[in-house]
Amino acid sequence: MITLYHCMSARSFRPLWMLEELKLPYALVMLPFPPRVRQRDYLGINPLGTIPLLIDGSTRMTESAAICQYLCSRHGPSDLGVAPDEEGYGDYLNYLHFGEATLTFPQTLVLRYARFEPDARRQPGVAEDYARWFLARLRVLEPLLASQAYLCAGRFTAADVSVGYALMLAQFLELQTQFTPAVADYWARLQQREGFQAALQAQARAALSQGVDSVPAPDAAPPAPRPGTRVADAQATPPEVLTDPSLNGRTDH
Repeated sequence: MITLYHCMSARSFRPLWMLEELKLPYALVMLPFPPRVRQRDYLGINPLGTIPLLIDGSTRMTESAAICQYLCSRHGPSDLGVAPDEEGYGDYLNYLHFGEATLTFPQTLVLRYARFEPDARRQPGVAEDYARWFLARLRVLEPLLASQAYLCAGRFTAADVSVGYALMLAQFLELQTQFTPAVADYWARLQQREGFQAALQAQARAALSQGVDSVPAPDAAPPAPRPGTRVADAQATPPEVLTDPSLNGRTDH
């Protein structure tokens, strides 16, 4: 059976949403955020300390967009994927990775410098710049979504899951009020999908049953300094957080 290691509403929500859309059986292991800091034994399973981690037999994967592509290819055929000989295959691959590389990356810097750093190290100007950076790139989808319901191939695909998570993260950052009209309608449409709602319910049930905090990762408080930390050092982000891809320019929200 597939096993997915997941934090509430973090980047690992992408593969969780895919699993629900595909109606595949899976085991969901919930972790406190960030697991590299708050559940150190997870490093023995995934030395990166990041989420997601998907295990499917001998396959182990840690990149959320790649996992989406893998699931609909390995456990298909499914309309969630687009075959190389189909019209729109290039668009499919492009938007699948656009959701992560172009739309999610700038938001991780907003999270870091607006929420996760201690007060003395927060940089509102940096956070504002990267919020604008995200919104400027998101606007390129407006003419496309004004003329069609989904990103490519005339149907909902894994590319919509990838971009959809970026919009979910933007909502946690209260950027959704600046979505252009067609993008806002698209986001509302994605949230109505049975698979999206099932993924929300699955993570809530699993967090409750496994005794894990149900606060979404983007809203999580930064880890407290370890006992014995000097006062001066407590003003800086702990080294393990700065080097944790879950908390800086490679966060897993």
